[in-house]
Amino acid sequence: MSNAKKSISEQVNMTPEARYDFLVEQIKTEKHIWTLQDQDGCVMLTTDDEDCIPMWSSEEAASLWAVDEWSDCEPLAIPLDEFQERWVSGMEEDDLFVAVFPVQDDLGVVIPPYEFNERLTPRVRPKH
Repeated sequence: MSNAKKSISEQVNMTPEARYDFLVEQIKTEKHIWTLQDQDGCVMLTTDDEDCIPMWSSEEAASLWAVDEWSDCEPLAIPLDEFQERWVSGMEEDDLFVAVFPVQDDLGVVIPPYEFNERLTPRVRPKH
């Protein structure tokens, strides 16, 4: 079964690494990244060491997080080019990390924005 055809329940039950791979493929196809926002801005998650902005592959996946204390949050679509042009450098400046496709009991892979962006950028092979 291709990644694009996985149901949301299948996505949520993948390993953190598989969710990371899935998210990257979805972003390359859809050209959007999803996060959550409220009236104060983007949702922030905190690990023992890092402050993170969670990112998901779809509005539906982001909406799964908008419960309980996050119930006033709404999914926010970020165009890929805007993420790469503004968000990566802004997150770097603010010392923020990306929480890749977190699910309720698992924050997923936590990675610096520049490393996340490297996975999103097609590699151009030099011509000889």
